[in-house]
Amino acid sequence: MRTGLRNDTLARYSEFPKGIGMHKSLASGLAAACALTVSGILFAQQPNTSSAPAASMQIQGSPALSTRIPQQSVNPFGVLQGLVLNDSGQPWPDVEVHLGDLPAAKTTGDGIFRILRVPPGRYTLLLTSPDGGHPFRQSDVSVHADEVLSVRIRLPGMSASQLPAPLPQQPVDISQAGSYSEISRRPDADGAVVVAEAPPQAPDSQVFQAMPDRWDIQMPNYHRYATMEVPYILSHWYDPFNNNRLKGDKPLFGRTFFDFTGVAFTALDGRRLPIPSDISTAQPGEYGFFGRGGEFFVAQTLRTTFDLFHGDTAAFRPVDWRIRVSTAANLNYLAARENGVVYPDVRPGTTRFDEWVGLQEAFGEVKLHDFGPNYDFVSLRVGIQQFLSDFRGFIFADEEPGVRLFGSLRSNRFQWNLAAFDFLEKNTNSSLNTFHRRGRDLAVANVYIQDFLAKGYTAQFSYHFLRDNASTHYDDNGFLVRPAPIGNPVPHRIDSEYLGWTGDGHIGRVNITHAFYQAFGTDEYNQIAERPNSINGQFAAVELSRDHNWLRYRISGLYASGDDQPRDGVSRGFSSIVDAESFAGGEFSFFNRESIRLTGTGVALNAGDSFLPDLRSSKDEGQSNFNNPGLYLYNAGLDAKLLPTLKLVGNVNFLQFARTQPLIFVLQQNGIRRTIGTDSSIGAIYRPLLSDNIVLVGGAAALVPGPGFQEIYSSKTLVSVFGTILFQF
Repeated sequence: MRTGLRNDTLARYSEFPKGIGMHKSLASGLAAACALTVSGILFAQQPNTSSAPAASMQIQGSPALSTRIPQQSVNPFGVLQGLVLNDSGQPWPDVEVHLGDLPAAKTTGDGIFRILRVPPGRYTLLLTSPDGGHPFRQSDVSVHADEVLSVRIRLPGMSASQLPAPLPQQPVDISQAGSYSEISRRPDADGAVVVAEAPPQAPDSQVFQAMPDRWDIQMPNYHRYATMEVPYILSHWYDPFNNNRLKGDKPLFGRTFFDFTGVAFTALDGRRLPIPSDISTAQPGEYGFFGRGGEFFVAQTLRTTFDLFHGDTAAFRPVDWRIRVSTAANLNYLAARENGVVYPDVRPGTTRFDEWVGLQEAFGEVKLHDFGPNYDFVSLRVGIQQFLSDFRGFIFADEEPGVRLFGSLRSNRFQWNLAAFDFLEKNTNSSLNTFHRRGRDLAVANVYIQDFLAKGYTAQFSYHFLRDNASTHYDDNGFLVRPAPIGNPVPHRIDSEYLGWTGDGHIGRVNITHAFYQAFGTDEYNQIAERPNSINGQFAAVELSRDHNWLRYRISGLYASGDDQPRDGVSRGFSSIVDAESFAGGEFSFFNRESIRLTGTGVALNAGDSFLPDLRSSKDEGQSNFNNPGLYLYNAGLDAKLLPTLKLVGNVNFLQFARTQPLIFVLQQNGIRRTIGTDSSIGAIYRPLLSDNIVLVGGAAALVPGPGFQEIYSSKTLVSVFGTILFQF
């Protein structure tokens, strides 16, 4: 069941996987920033100036140098970029540009070229025709370390009508013709500032105006229409849409910003589940094995996040340091129609009200090093933090105390994580953190590679190691969850490892998401096998989709291995760490969102927010169990964007057990077939403000039982009607 914001916010705030969604926009934002820089500097309209010797340049210290953190280093290379024009001022494409012995660059259709990683020194700049001639030459071009030199070159004697003609083959010294000029020298990644000894010429001063404080630029006071409202709105502290110091739009001081986020999240769920009548029925005279399975659940979560960071508001530049604290307060109410649902003791009745306040984030982060002008970096984060270990939450998605070393390489094409977490116990009814250690440790190493094998496709390779120590634990409602009350409940330690390859993106017009995990390790005493077991489980999932106008068509499949010999020494089922799957309908799917308890045992067939039928007592508080039936899932779905504010989501899932032998052994029931049933759902997502400040989600799902499910439970169709309301400041 969804009780709070823990899983929902992970996809919204996590760093790399969606997380990498941010870093995909990071790369495109960086490219856009480069394009704006080049166009803004090089396309500045300046009159043609007469010949003048180049001003001598020198590297000087700057205020930026004093504000950089000690770990930042000056880039040892420079950059040369420029604009090549003909005599009529038109951009000249396809001209080869040579700078010393460095690899040549070619001008684009806009006449722009860029040469990266230039060692400091003085060079001769040559512009050549396609057949290798050297018609234009500029000597004594000085490039310094940690600077970007922007130049403009006008080729004399060439007009727009002559653009298709080949360049002349006789060398011409363009410095004597006065057609070479340096537009600007600027620091690269806030490094040393390179300035001219002589003041800038008058035309440059007219084009480039100094802004003493860009954070307090006032909007002009004008009326765009004769009879319309004033086009600009003054900001207020309670207004998140306009310039607001509480939302990080302005620095508190220097380059230190503060961002406050407040979220109110309401979840409602009415459902019908297969609930046994238990030893004491809530309805006198009830004689059926399965009683009235109706339940109603409502939860209200208030989450506040305080984020203080030093750096810049640009999303593609990592912060220098950050301190973040997030708290969450949850109120929840459950009303059931049978005893034994809310408490193992039937005397308290069929309703429960609970509240909890958890510390969900409390960490410090510092950038340790910059690797170049394109914002490659390495940072360290220590404390309670969110982590989503793959694109769809198949293995691990949680908020736990830990240490995380992360960064990027090759202009953000590669992102990587090294992390270790020491788990906290969870509050049972809200899934929020408590203040007690769990005795469960996790180590994660992963790397993301953008444009892997194909443009637009991002691959992730990962390794997880989980140690779940032996312990005994009852949840907040009084149910035994460790060890699970199934088989021979002896406390036992599990050491499990996961090797994974996941991917997300598109290849051509086809969107693709996939995952494969191999699980291995040891269970020192499996409760079903009643002996030590080795682990050998597999997981695979793939989703393909295609967009057509306002529709997205989706097909997907999921496989989790099952154990066909539950009493031997090998557990062949697959179980996750703490999964929160956004797949095959995600929160709209009945089998994913609802936890179905296994009849006559103290475990669940599947946990809430999980497709995996791994027979765990609790996803948050129980242990992984690799001795389970596994799953085959086949999905067809459709997303329809009816309005900019409204999207409909429809899914049909066909579910089968991979193996039924563990169920046959645990339930002591012969002849359980594989078919679980058909899971159908439809939902709507409404964003009235075209932002995430108000999001309304509602839907309905139904599971029509198949033969295997009917043999465990009954033939009644299971239903769920649900909704969520999110307000965010």
